[in-house]
Parts: sequence; structure tokens; C-alpha cells
Amino acid sequence: MKLKDWVILLIVALLISAFVFVPGLKTAYENLNATHGMWMSFAKFALLATFGESLALRIKTGFYNRPGFGLLPRALVWGFLGLTIKIAFVIFANGTPVLLAYLGFEEALTALPSGLSWAAFFTAFSISTAMNLTYAPVMMTIHKITDTHISKTGGSLRGLFSPINIRQIFRHLDWDTQWNFVFKKTIPFFWIPAHTITFLLPADYQILFAALLGVALGVILSFATLKNVKP
Repeated sequence: MKLKDWVILLIVALLISAFVFVPGLKTAYENLNATHGMWMSFAKFALLATFGESLALRIKTGFYNRPGFGLLPRALVWGFLGLTIKIAFVIFANGTPVLLAYLGFEEALTALPSGLSWAAFFTAFSISTAMNLTYAPVMMTIHKITDTHISKTGGSLRGLFSPINIRQIFRHLDWDTQWNFVFKKTIPFFWIPAHTITFLLPADYQILFAALLGVALGVILSFATLKNVKP
């Protein structure tokens, strides 16, 4: 990576930090997230996860974009995936403590709002584990299918909205990379610990952390896709 790449990363980091440390922006962001949480999730992942994919392309090929990459189609797909991620966060953050209480660990219902403790850590870890072992593999596979479809249709918007031959793409996916790297390595060693931290943070910082993880998600999944692709 060159100096200008680090400058770009610094600018992105400063922009994200502004929504935490600049009072007016922080309040405006919190209000938007409270009243339009789904749309904010769409925008967050459309921008940041796509930036992560462009960053991975830059590291791999030296370019942030290239013909056939499909920057806008990828952003739309990430926006849609962002909606499902938001839904998953709501479902698992609320449902997992109820399940833990049903199993006898009643502290799970109040552990996270009460602050840092072993009960809070175990609850956050349980939420992250449940989400990443059930929802995450499905989401990652959908991303792989749509990513392949975008590449096969030349990275155009028209191609994105053409029928997806899911059966054919599914049969020819690189399951060795998908299973041995994306599932077996990134889920237990990155995503479960990362989301454990996410659910331990206050709500405002969860938003920031999820945004940063959106960049990481784009980079990781894009590397899996670009692994065997030559520029």
C-alpha cells in the first residue's frame, strides 16, 4: 500500500470518529439510527463494506476499481446484506438472553445493561456464538453467490438484476476456500471474538464498531473471492 492509501484510510477513520467525538454529528447520527435504523444499516454497509472490498482489490491488484468489478452493484448487495445483519443483531441480542434464562442462567436477562462482568461476557459471547454459527454462514454464502453473479454479468447494474442461476453458481463455488477459510477460520477466530466485544459495548459504540467491522467483513470476504483471481 502506498502513502495515498494510508491517507485515505486516515480520512475514513476521521470521518467515522467524527460521529463519536463531535457532539452535533453524534447526536444527529444517534437520532437517525434510532428513527431509521434499517435505512442506516443499509447505508452503513453499502458504503463501508464496499469500501472494504475496494481496499482488498487495491491490495490484490493495485486498483480500487476496475472494469467488471461492479462497484455500485456490490454496494447495493451490501446494503441488502446490511438489512439482514441488522435483523440478526436484533433477533440474537434479544433472543439469546431469553434462551440462556430458560436454560437456567437467569442473569443473562440483565447482565449486559448492568455493565462489565463475567455474566455480561458470557452473555455477549453466547449471542455472538449463536449468531455466527447460524446466521453468518448463510449470509456469507449469499454474498459469495451474488459476488459470483456480479462478476459473471460484467459488474453492471443490469447484470445484477438479471436472473441468478443459483443452482449452477452454488455447485461451482470454491467450497474449499469457503469452508476452510471463511467458515473454519474467520468465524471462530475473528467474528465470534469481534462480535463478543460488540455486544459488550454500549449501544452507541456498537454502532461504531459494527461500522468498522463492515470494512473488515468486506476485506475478508473479498480476499476469499479474489484469492484465485488474477488481475
